[in-house]
Amino acid sequence: MSARQWLVIALLALVVLFGAWFVPRGETAAFVVFGLPALAFAFAALRRRRTAGFWSGVFALLWFSHGVMVAWTRPDERGFALAEVALSLVVVAVASLPGLRARFGRRR
Repeated sequence: MSARQWLVIALLALVVLFGAWFVPRGETAAFVVFGLPALAFAFAALRRRRTAGFWSGVFALLWFSHGVMVAWTRPDERGFALAEVALSLVVVAVASLPGLRARFGRRR
């Protein structure tokens, strides 16, 4: 599987996570703020937009920070928050993979 496919899977998993976390609690505004960018980046990556990986990595740093903050301050939401942290780390790693391969790959 390519890095782009893994990126799309991780972003869609974030959308599902945010939907399961915020929508049942009636926090649809939070779902819009956190879930819609992930959905937009997933569609951009599917359409092979060149900047989709970069912007999803930038937003993943925000999702990571949010997840760490919630995990520390709200024990009842810790499971969702740690899943957000893990998925945001996957997004950063997968979004960086093509650049790392280009930089450190074998020279011909």
